[in-house]
Amino acid sequence: MILSLESQAPAIKVQNWLRGEALANFQPNYVYVLEFFGTSCRHCVKAMPNLIQLQEKYRARGLEVVGVAASEKAATADEAQANLEAWLTEKSPKSNFRIGLDCTGEMRKLWMTPSFSFHIPTTFVVDRDSRIAFIGLPTDLDEVLPQVLDDTWRTSDQAKAIERERIAKGREDLFLRKFSAAMKMEDWKTALSVIEEGTALLPDSLHLRAAHADTLLHKMRDIQTGLPVLRQLVRDAIDRNDEDWLMQAMNQLFGEFDYTDFPSVERLAMGKELSEHILALTGLKDDARADFYQYVAQYYHASGNKTRAVELLELALKLVDGLPLPDNIKRPVLEDWLQTLADYKGEEARSGEVCVVPRTNISSGATPKGGEDEPG
Repeated sequence: MILSLESQAPAIKVQNWLRGEALANFQPNYVYVLEFFGTSCRHCVKAMPNLIQLQEKYRARGLEVVGVAASEKAATADEAQANLEAWLTEKSPKSNFRIGLDCTGEMRKLWMTPSFSFHIPTTFVVDRDSRIAFIGLPTDLDEVLPQVLDDTWRTSDQAKAIERERIAKGREDLFLRKFSAAMKMEDWKTALSVIEEGTALLPDSLHLRAAHADTLLHKMRDIQTGLPVLRQLVRDAIDRNDEDWLMQAMNQLFGEFDYTDFPSVERLAMGKELSEHILALTGLKDDARADFYQYVAQYYHASGNKTRAVELLELALKLVDGLPLPDNIKRPVLEDWLQTLADYKGEEARSGEVCVVPRTNISSGATPKGGEDEPG
């Protein structure tokens, strides 16, 4: 059962209350903020001062803030409690709201898992009739909470739209987590089954769609099945005219993969269509243009137009060099793309103090390195 907007709030089952009186159940005419946090979470530390302020500001209007630590890693419950006590003393000594500890997994099972909440901090707002009014980040409370207290939030179009997006993202995350677990085990069959189920349910998920093509083409090497999947990804990327979709489609064609078994005619036909569409785009920021140019350069190089490939890659490098990025981010990208440029030209390539020489013995079926770094 999915826990979402308008759902009846689950029970509160914590082992120990470290701050404030025990809370057995939600009381009518009170609004509750349940904040799931943990001692290993730096964002949780940042959220605490605002929770203290909100409790003070809205206490007279019936607000009760409740902190729930349900993600503690310790050998025993006593050790977890000692760690939490020390953390509260150091990080949030002025806490003015209830704080409970649960090491049994019950609160995660009742609240986090059924709401597709996989990370902390996560905030639940429970309305005066003990129904869920909001699930999200504590940073959203300043906007959401006054509307909940005014009884205007749950019925608003904004609340419904945010909840639809949250549920879709949660479902996507769930599939991606299952997919990643199978991929780590190199269980391609299970990974494919998960991703096919996910794309059928969430066809607008770029991450799932790209993972589908990647699994078939680059992990399972099932070109016959994978090509129609990639063709549809390319078609949708162009129809949507979306930068992220176009980037993912180009990566499937010209990323750091082995294209030995990939039909060259198919690859270049899709690459041509994407490249022409990308080069016609206007209004791109410099970081996006740089990424696109280096991908399109790879298309032209693969199609035999070395002059155009070099021209575009030099433009990409010039754009990257002008980006206001820290050196530890910019330099690896410059080195990577300069290496590709040197390989294309067959001679030394330089940008400022960065200089590389051509590599030898590059497999004819592979794309020279430089396909996945994204400045910015």
